[in-house]
Amino acid sequence: MLDDAKYTPRLKEQYRDAVRAALKEEFGYKNEMQIPRLDKIVLNIGCGAEAVRDSKKAKSAQEDLSAIAGQKALTTVAKKSIAGFRVREDMPLGAKVTLRGDRMYEFLDRLITIAMPRIRDFRGVSGKSFDGRGNYAMGMKEHIVFPEINFDKVDETWGMDIVIATTAKTDAEAKALLKAFNMPFNS
Repeated sequence: MLDDAKYTPRLKEQYRDAVRAALKEEFGYKNEMQIPRLDKIVLNIGCGAEAVRDSKKAKSAQEDLSAIAGQKALTTVAKKSIAGFRVREDMPLGAKVTLRGDRMYEFLDRLITIAMPRIRDFRGVSGKSFDGRGNYAMGMKEHIVFPEINFDKVDETWGMDIVIATTAKTDAEAKALLKAFNMPFNS
């Protein structure tokens, strides 16, 4: 789907056609380059104690994250040994992937329209999870809400961190950008 040269993700078109103009009007930007845009989305799964007991868990998390993201995930390893946790240096403990460009817009679209409505007892995401520089971080308790994961074949459900990095200077600008993409904030 992403390989077709004429294909443009739906959210990218929405940003280009409507969101940019709305943000320019709302915040009174003088220059087009001042308008906030998505920079990257970073996904992370940390296996923790499960990976220490069974080294195949980190590999399983990497494969699941690669399926969700649509590109190969990197295995994250321990930086130093911690005897109390039975962790040795360079032991695989999780997986991460950074999405940019069309894949980033595709993932955000799937997150908002497909995955979030599948979350049990979902009432929206917190509007306070900004870092002060226009980046938004959220966590999910189960990765199986994504349609790419066949939950009949899943041996373990992983929690995952999702960080949406924007070029916005303030949290208000970033929140307006994400609201324009229909991010379901509860506050």
